[in-house]
Amino acid sequence: MKSSFASIAAACALCLGNSSFAHVVLQDSAAAAGSSYRAAFRVGHGCGDEATSAMRITIPAGFNGAQPMPKAGWTVSTKIGTLAAPFDSHGKKYTEGVLEVSWTANGPENALPAAYYDEFVLRGTTPSKPGPIWFKVLQSCAQGANDWAEVPASGTSTKGLKSPAALLEVLDVQAAGAHAH
Repeated sequence: MKSSFASIAAACALCLGNSSFAHVVLQDSAAAAGSSYRAAFRVGHGCGDEATSAMRITIPAGFNGAQPMPKAGWTVSTKIGTLAAPFDSHGKKYTEGVLEVSWTANGPENALPAAYYDEFVLRGTTPSKPGPIWFKVLQSCAQGANDWAEVPASGTSTKGLKSPAALLEVLDVQAAGAHAH
């Protein structure tokens, strides 16, 4: 069990070491496969000098049961549609689910100033198969937007990408000796 926690800690350290507020990143960049996960998307700046007025997160295939956290001064909404792969939860089969989560500021006074940072949070269940998944994020401002949607052709290195999507490393902690409950 010790090695599984060490594996997660090492993966988190690697991912956090590459994190900066130059783009949208996940607070916790690694999670166990098939587990509940709280995705806190950190936004470190606006669009140039413009305040962030909206955030839209595309839910990657395999990340199921997404539920957004309400944010004071912002309207939250979800886009529901047909899932790429149905999933079972608590004895029920789901063929539709949340494909996108959006937050929109309720007026300019609620927008996130460019000089400040904040988090936009949702939760869901990670895929049962380990590997990287990418959350594409559209950050909108009164004038312009940042489309954090680039994914490397292979691997997980975002080096050289101007607008990388937010990476979540889904880990096989069972193989490392942990037991999920």
